[in-house]
Amino acid sequence: MSSDRIFARYLVETPLDPAKVAEVMAGEQSCGTFTRVAGETDDLRARARATVERIETVATASTPSLPNAWLARHAPSGPWRQVLVDVAYPVANIGANLSTLAATVAGNLYDLGEVTGMRLETLSLPADYRAQFELPQVGIAGTRRITGVDQGALVGTIIKPNVGFSAAQTAELVATLCAAGVDFIKDDEVCANPVHAPLAERVPAVMAVVRAHQERTGKHVMVAFNITDETDAMKRHADLVQREGGSCVMASINWCGYSGMQTLRRHTPLALHAHRNGFGALSRHPMLGMGFQAYQTLWRLAGVDHMHVHGLQGKFAQADAEVISSAHDCYTPLTQAVDDRVMPAFSSGQWAGTVPATWDAIGSDDLLFMSGGGILAHPDGPAAGVTSIRQAWQAVRAGQTLADYARQAPELASALKFFGK
Repeated sequence: MSSDRIFARYLVETPLDPAKVAEVMAGEQSCGTFTRVAGETDDLRARARATVERIETVATASTPSLPNAWLARHAPSGPWRQVLVDVAYPVANIGANLSTLAATVAGNLYDLGEVTGMRLETLSLPADYRAQFELPQVGIAGTRRITGVDQGALVGTIIKPNVGFSAAQTAELVATLCAAGVDFIKDDEVCANPVHAPLAERVPAVMAVVRAHQERTGKHVMVAFNITDETDAMKRHADLVQREGGSCVMASINWCGYSGMQTLRRHTPLALHAHRNGFGALSRHPMLGMGFQAYQTLWRLAGVDHMHVHGLQGKFAQADAEVISSAHDCYTPLTQAVDDRVMPAFSSGQWAGTVPATWDAIGSDDLLFMSGGGILAHPDGPAAGVTSIRQAWQAVRAGQTLADYARQAPELASALKFFGK
């Protein structure tokens, strides 16, 4: 890969000549516009213009995927060709500026009149460029070290009910979950700093029971406190968590923004748990938005440690194939120069019964396996719910079916009977 270029791959739909449209894309996102302007010399273009590296037609459609007033005025007859377009952007245009990188590779392209579909699929960075940005400070190895889980999937859960509990009630539930044997607990994305349980009260109350559990057992349970807020407030919240002996904070990254997350990363040594809520708005339409590989590349430049990928056979819309590829994206270093892998967080409808699909597809247990109802709604209680998930992971690692393993594992047997209806 060239050391002075950033490479982006797009899926584009257009009824026009794809080569001409690709050149419009390259010009729009670098030094040009729809026409050549004064001052846009050949030397400047050679230095600053993005270049089209490759065009490949992958499909055709008889109708456009998205409405387009500009094209409607020109009344094209189709067909609408769907093409992969690779564009190389000069690093010098952008610098070590994450927000401008995002604006370059995923900005006005979505509004171009020539297209009825635009999706950023992948993003590749030169090593020297990646080195100018934050790295995860905790990552996979650090998360295992902090929680004392040397091997096996980390079993986690989510505070439920999502909202409504007071600080004292939240702490009581956390104490129950710690006693049940979880490795990781996180706030829900909609519970950050509510009036009924402000962080100023919730963090000390929760950490008191976490510290007490650690003193009794030697086990530190990682709690991801949702500190989503404006940037200065997030810094204050993170300081509070650190003072109370916490090890992790969570933020809704799409709504905090790249700059907010970069500032938070530079401010705190705590693990940053990146919750991607809202990603579906960017990704669910096959001809619009952004694929996860490009999405997680941008956020990893902000130095996050964990990334949500949803779960296999879960309750959300993503196909299992998308979840699998997303997890592998998290395991793939952005460049070969540094190990900047992040820990994928599996959630949404996960329980003991979804473990085999996860193991078969991922082939790794370097992951957070988070289960809400699969733990809290287990008919024999939360401790049995945690145990059932651990038994499921033991079964798949041993090459056994859950049904066979459940003959010697009553908690797993109960989970299969109750949740597997």
